[in-house]
Amino acid sequence: MDSTKQQNWDFSTDQLARALFIVNRHAKTAPDPKYLYRLKHATIQKMLKEGKAKKIGLHYSRNPRFSQQQLDVLISCGNYYFHIPPTKEDLKTLKNLGSLDDSIRNPKTVLSLGKAKRLLQAYTGIQPDEKLRRYPYYKKPRYVKPVFKRLGEY
Repeated sequence: MDSTKQQNWDFSTDQLARALFIVNRHAKTAPDPKYLYRLKHATIQKMLKEGKAKKIGLHYSRNPRFSQQQLDVLISCGNYYFHIPPTKEDLKTLKNLGSLDDSIRNPKTVLSLGKAKRLLQAYTGIQPDEKLRRYPYYKKPRYVKPVFKRLGEY
């Protein structure tokens, strides 16, 4: 039976922000981060609609793509801050805050990635693709016995 349907989840702003922080932190080092970033983006969008998060302004990205200047939207969720890519509307309406401020840090958080993912999956309704659940990038390739040919054979 699916564990997301069994548990009575606490969808408070603080719990969602903590889970979002853990998923975001693991996505940065994951071998295949697409699903984690999709989960993060969907959670932030839903929190913005419900008023549990708000857009603060635009920051210059620390790691811009293709050596060009790039902006990210700064999002505030409880005591946590996150960045997402801006929309055209964001570029028109939000204030530019300049470069990132290193003095602002997210609080230290202890939560397992599995629990954080289950909470955000229950909140957004997004489930991972069946192909991604099997972790094909961890499987070793099957051993192929070498074929030796005599000298001069093709």
